[in-house]
Amino acid sequence: MRGGSRELFAGVWALSLLQLLVLLAARALHWTHHRDQALAHLRDPAVVPFYGCLSMALLAVGAGALTLGQDWIGESAAVALDTGLFVAGTAVGLVAAVAVPYLLAVRHRVEPGQATPVWLLPLVAPMVSAALGPKLIPHLPPGQPRATLLYGCFALFGLSLLATVLMLTLVFARLVAGGPLPLALTPTVFLVLGPLGQSTTAAGAFADLAPGVVPAPYAGGFGLLAVLYGVPVMGFALLWLALAAAHVVRARRQGMRFTMTWWAFTFPVGTCVTGAAALGRHTGLAAYDWLAAGLYALLVAGWLAAASGTVRGLLSGELLAAPRPAPAAPRPVTVRTTSGAVR
Repeated sequence: MRGGSRELFAGVWALSLLQLLVLLAARALHWTHHRDQALAHLRDPAVVPFYGCLSMALLAVGAGALTLGQDWIGESAAVALDTGLFVAGTAVGLVAAVAVPYLLAVRHRVEPGQATPVWLLPLVAPMVSAALGPKLIPHLPPGQPRATLLYGCFALFGLSLLATVLMLTLVFARLVAGGPLPLALTPTVFLVLGPLGQSTTAAGAFADLAPGVVPAPYAGGFGLLAVLYGVPVMGFALLWLALAAAHVVRARRQGMRFTMTWWAFTFPVGTCVTGAAALGRHTGLAAYDWLAAGLYALLVAGWLAAASGTVRGLLSGELLAAPRPAPAAPRPVTVRTTSGAVR
């Protein structure tokens, strides 16, 4: 990474850290002063899956500290910050992965026809931990600590993968048997790319760090996993990308306007960028490097579309406006005819 671009990305990381602190403070105030509304969010099946995003935000900012933030705060502070955010993010992700499906099953009583890709958000959070946790391995003492973290991340990989497969069957069945999603929710079809790209990224990270951490046979096994798992999953990700793009084009032609769901065009595609880059490292094929570059261009386009729509909505006040009340039903009109009858 060149010096100028590294400084730019480090600045973006610093901005993301600031935003995370502001949002955490705002959520704490919300729970303190509007506990009834916060509890209502837990009871709303359309809102509660988004608690998985809190875990991913903590993990992403923590990993950025280790990758870029050390240029500003030093290596020791970056390791400490990443460690704290990784532990917190992983804990929140595990709680969400258990609590959200439990609430959907016990409290919300949703129907299969209500399944949307948003239900994947709490389940993909442990996969983000699996993909980013290996970055801390070189900063741990050799031996048991490093091996424990690697195998722990591998366990998170399996937890998230199997849970995602179960939920993905419901989502796919909903799309095929129940028809397209509502226009405002159509961009969420891209969320399925998240666990696909992130799991490929995680498998590549295991292979990168396993040599010297676990015995040779298992280290070689992680190398095989990175390729034998990553190649077919990336193939399915490209299939789903084409399917999701077709749904979005259809919805756009039918009048889909900007909503915050457009941010689904960003993170899931980003995981496919890192997944393709990992396959490029472990297969040695230039095709995956070109794929990563093409997906990165798509990521930038999606980010610009979502960011510009958000800025316009904030400036116009539309995003901050309260929900419009439903129009009142017209009053019945009483008419008296010339014969004296009332209609």
